[in-house]
Amino acid sequence: MRPAYLTAARALQLGREAALLGDHRQAELEYQDALDLLRTLPPERTRDTLLAHAHLAAYQTLSLAGRPDAQQHLHLGISYARSTRDPLARAIAEECLSGLDIVM
Repeated sequence: MRPAYLTAARALQLGREAALLGDHRQAELEYQDALDLLRTLPPERTRDTLLAHAHLAAYQTLSLAGRPDAQQHLHLGISYARSTRDPLARAIAEECLSGLDIVM
């Protein structure tokens, strides 16, 4: 399973890099690759932490592009961030929520 986690983490990293370069379409593809791979793995903390980060990154990218499907990623990302108690995922979720008048 470790190679799957590394592959998903790499896709997440490539997605973030593409988003920073303004290539929202490539970022979305990379995030989707990470999400698709992670969903095939059995539930456990590492998988759920990566799912939180991937969903929150997808939310940030899609919301900047004005996409209505961004909200789904926000809800899933928050859910995974809560369940894993990963401090970084929770901080990212809090930041995403800061402008939405929603409390985590």
